[in-house]
Amino acid sequence: MTDSRGTATLIERPPAEQPPAPPEAPKKRFRFPTAFTVLFLVLVLVWVASFFVPAGKYKTDPATGSPVPGTYQKLASCSAIAAGGTALVVDSAGEAGGAPADAQSAPGATVTPEPGVNCVDTSFTYRFKQLWDAPPNGLYGVEATNGFVGPWEGGFLYGSAAIFLFVLAVGAFITVTMKTEAIQTGIGRLALRFRASGYVLIAILMTIFAIGGTTYGMWEETLGFFVLLAPLALALHYDRIVAASIIFLGAGSGVIGSTVNPFSTGVASDAAGISIGVGMGLRIALWVVVVALAIGYVIWYARRVNRDPAKSIVGVSPDDAADAQKLVSDVPKLTGRQKVVLLLFALTFLTMIYGFIPWNDLWQEGFGKNFPLPTFSDFYFPESAALFLVMAVVIGLIARLGEEGTVTTIVAGAGDFLGAGLIIVLARGITVVMKNAYMTDTILHWMENAVSGSSSGAFAILAFIVNIPIAFLVPSSSGHAALVMPILAPLADFANVSRALVVTAFQSASGFVNLVTPTSAVIMGGLALSKVGYDKYLRFVWPFLAVVFVVVCAFLGISAATS
Repeated sequence: MTDSRGTATLIERPPAEQPPAPPEAPKKRFRFPTAFTVLFLVLVLVWVASFFVPAGKYKTDPATGSPVPGTYQKLASCSAIAAGGTALVVDSAGEAGGAPADAQSAPGATVTPEPGVNCVDTSFTYRFKQLWDAPPNGLYGVEATNGFVGPWEGGFLYGSAAIFLFVLAVGAFITVTMKTEAIQTGIGRLALRFRASGYVLIAILMTIFAIGGTTYGMWEETLGFFVLLAPLALALHYDRIVAASIIFLGAGSGVIGSTVNPFSTGVASDAAGISIGVGMGLRIALWVVVVALAIGYVIWYARRVNRDPAKSIVGVSPDDAADAQKLVSDVPKLTGRQKVVLLLFALTFLTMIYGFIPWNDLWQEGFGKNFPLPTFSDFYFPESAALFLVMAVVIGLIARLGEEGTVTTIVAGAGDFLGAGLIIVLARGITVVMKNAYMTDTILHWMENAVSGSSSGAFAILAFIVNIPIAFLVPSSSGHAALVMPILAPLADFANVSRALVVTAFQSASGFVNLVTPTSAVIMGGLALSKVGYDKYLRFVWPFLAVVFVVVCAFLGISAATS
C-alpha cells in the first residue's frame, strides 16, 4: 500500500486473538452414597462375614423357646454330611428336623438331611442365592420354626410387607390432605404462633415422642411425622436435621430409658423371671437424664443454625428457603372445610397411636386390672394401613377432589413414599441374611464368654456393651430380649448383679443402636423422607451418642457397685 506521497508502507495487522483457555474442570468432591448404596454395601459386608463367622445354635427350652445357657454348639455343614461327615443334632421347639425348603431346592444342593439333623449349607452357590433373595425376603420372607427365613417356608411373616404398605398408605393419606392445603396453612399458623419461641415447641414435641418411646416403644409409628416436621422446622428458620432429630432423639431417648415398654422391658423382664416394676426407679432416672440431654442438644443445634445458617450440617437450599418463606408470609386463615380436614387428620393419627399402645398390659402392671376404656383387640400395621387409606378417601370426598382426583392423588402420594418403603425392605433383607447364616447365636455365645467372671460393676457395663452388636443383628427389641435375657439373667446371679440391671442394660443398648444403625427401617426411611443424607445425620448425632454412652455406663456401673 502507498501513502499520499507514493511511498510504500506496511500496515501491521492486529495480532490474532488467542482462543480463550478452557476453563478448569471443577474438582470432583466426594459425595457420600445414597441410603440404597449404603444398605447394599452393608448387605454385601454381612454376606461376606457369613463365610467367616461360624454358624451355631443354642438348644432351646421347649416351654418358652428361649436359648438355654451353656448349650451352644456349632452347626455342621450340609456339604460335609453329604460327604459322609457326622451331623450335629440340635433340638428346638417345634423343629421339623429337616433342612429348610429353600436349602433343599438351592442350586447345587445334593443332600436332604435326616430327620432331627440341623445343618447349614455353606456352599458358595447356596450363599449367593441367599444374597440374591435378600430384598424379596426382606419384603415377604416367612420364618419357619427353625428360624430360617425364605419365601416358601411355613410360619410367621418375617419380611417388612406390613410396614411397607403402612408407609405407602401414610404417604397417600398425607398427600391427599396436603392437596387441600390444610396442612400447609396449619403449619404456617403454627410457625407464626411459635415464631419467637420455637425452642419451646421443640421441647414439647420431643417430650411427647419420648413419652411414646418409654411407654410403648414408639419407633416405626413415627414414619408418618417426618414429612410434616420438615416444613415446620424450615419455617422456624432451622434445617431438616432439626426436624428429623426431634423424632429420632425424642422417641429414641425415650426407648433408651424404657420404663414400662412391654415390647422391650416387658419381654426382657419376663424372660429374666422378674416383674417389670423391679428397677423402675433407675429407668425413670435414666429416662429423665437422657431425654433432657436430647432436648438440650437439639435446641443447641437449632439455635446455632438459626443464628448462622452457614453452620447447618445439611444447609438450606434456595427451594427450601423459598418454601419456608411462603409458609409464614401472608398466611391465610383456615377455612371451615380445612378445619374439618385437620381435625380428621389429627384424629387419624391419634387413633393409630391409641391402637398401638397395649393399654391392658400397662394397666395390669400398674393397677392389676384391665384398662377401663374400650381398646382394639388386634391393631397393628395392617389395620393402621387400612385406616390411612380409608381416611384418605374420606378427606378426598370432603375436599371435593372427585373420584378421579382422589384416586390419582392417592397413587401419587404412595409413589412419593415408595423410596422410603424400598429402603425399609432392603434393611430387613440384611437381617434375613444374618439370620439364615445362623450368625446371631454365635455372637451371643461370644457375648456370654465376654461377660463371664467379671466383677459386678464391670459386668453391668459389659452387659450394655456386648448387647450393642446383638441389637445391630436383631433390630426387633422383642426378639432381642427373648434371645439374650435367658443367657444374661443367670450370669447376673453369678456376678451378684440384679437381674433388673441387666434388663436396663439390654434396653439401653437396643435403644442406643436404634439411633444409628443402617439396618433400622426408621433411621433409613425417616432420613429419606426428611431428605437428609445418612452421612450428614451421623455427623450430627455422634457427639450425642458419645455422651449417652458414657451416661448409661455411669448409671449401670454405679448402680451395680452400690446395690
